[in-house]
Amino acid sequence: MNIKEAKVIITGASGGIGYATAKLLKEQGATVLISSSNHERLSTAAAQLGVLSFKADMANVQEVRDLFAYAIKEMDGFNVLINNAGVGWFGSITTTTVEDFQKMWEVNTRGVFVAGQEAAKHFKEQQYGNIINIGSTAAVRGFAQGSAYAASKFAVSGLTECWRAELRPYNIRVVQVNPSAVVTDFIEKANMSLGDTTYKLKASEIAHTIVAILAMNDVGFIPSVEIWATNPNRQ
Repeated sequence: MNIKEAKVIITGASGGIGYATAKLLKEQGATVLISSSNHERLSTAAAQLGVLSFKADMANVQEVRDLFAYAIKEMDGFNVLINNAGVGWFGSITTTTVEDFQKMWEVNTRGVFVAGQEAAKHFKEQQYGNIINIGSTAAVRGFAQGSAYAASKFAVSGLTECWRAELRPYNIRVVQVNPSAVVTDFIEKANMSLGDTTYKLKASEIAHTIVAILAMNDVGFIPSVEIWATNPNRQ
């Protein structure tokens, strides 16, 4: 698509991958609306980027729906959804609480579903659209201490495949981007450490990938892509 014609909703965009993607899209001429559950951080990010914003907690179904109503009103429609919002906690199967498991499902899976549902309604009407789900390498393979997080992200892979099959006849491209560990505040919030970050992925690399996927001529699309750091042996 022509990025200058993109009208983009990005969830979870007050920092990290969402912020970097909003920045790059805005620089290339797109109209961008960012959302986050944190009003203060969202307001700061929107002012820095010069984009529209709407506070929405992805765990709150009505707030997600209100986000899309706002986008249609303020941008006169939209043609891109970047489903980026996500949370993570990591622990053994015996120490992960049901509450933590539920919270990750509410944001990482149900929130993605509701956002995708609202986007699909609009895209089917206009016979065009782009949905990019930000998954994780945890969406394609499990790991120790990752039961709740990987389960929520594996579900995103299932949603992506189903939407792709269902929406493709309506000229809607559905893509999943699966980054490995990225240096963002997500790591700190998840109580993890990446150690030496010299050879780790930055949010800008993921943003570059997302924009490149969107910029492909509409006759084609990339169903999914995994993004790894070039030196996986460094910790």
